[in-house]
Amino acid sequence: MNQMTKPEKVAAMNEAKISAEKVQVFYGDTHAIKDVSIRIEEKTVTAFIGPSGCGKSTFLRCINRMNDTIDVCRVEGNILIDGEDIYDPKVDPVQLRAKVGMVFQKPNPFPKSIFDNIAYGPRIHGLARNKAALEEIVASSLQKAGLWNEVKDRLDEPGTGLSGGQQQRLCIARAIAVSPEVILMDEPCSALDPIATAKVEELIDELRENYTIVIVTHSMQQAARVSQRTAFFHLGNLVEEGATNDIFTNPRDKRTQDYITGRFG
Repeated sequence: MNQMTKPEKVAAMNEAKISAEKVQVFYGDTHAIKDVSIRIEEKTVTAFIGPSGCGKSTFLRCINRMNDTIDVCRVEGNILIDGEDIYDPKVDPVQLRAKVGMVFQKPNPFPKSIFDNIAYGPRIHGLARNKAALEEIVASSLQKAGLWNEVKDRLDEPGTGLSGGQQQRLCIARAIAVSPEVILMDEPCSALDPIATAKVEELIDELRENYTIVIVTHSMQQAARVSQRTAFFHLGNLVEEGATNDIFTNPRDKRTQDYITGRFG
């Protein structure tokens, strides 16, 4: 097999929206992520699946440098977004997290009004010229998150007063409000009932027209429903990655087969 030259290698990595190469993550002496390389295409939904504690959430948090907030955590290797090394010392993590939004497992609205939950990011990043522009961002973000019709008459009420499913869509709207290019979702439906889950899944499908989405999910059915690509993690290793249909119907690795058929996990 011919080795790529450095310029060819960089060009190949640049084609993907996100490309990770030989990523290692250590928590103190614990080697949590081992040599993970993956390319994530623009405007696709990529699902990370695998048993609890396999490293999928840890790797997800590398993509917007959330692991920087953990003192004992060390990340090695390369992660590029649009060809830019996000761990370069010149990169401001705050600006990076505006470009790479995050939605967590439990809905975490701020203890503010629905309006102020959405307006918070645009205000701190200076995205609105005036009050009318800010109102437009808030309305547009809530519309994109499929929440506008439910909350448009109560924007001054606290976000914490919404149902769990509505709170999670509020958090998605909050992520959208700063015009990110990538949205990371860490088990966004695990705290929701089936109806709220279906709404969030429908929303993910709509959002991928404009955003690159990476979702960690413990539900293989959910991965099969919402994603075009699936990556299977096991014991800190990326075992295999490919088209979702192929991973579920014709996995190349026996560990993937065993996990999907319920032999472990």
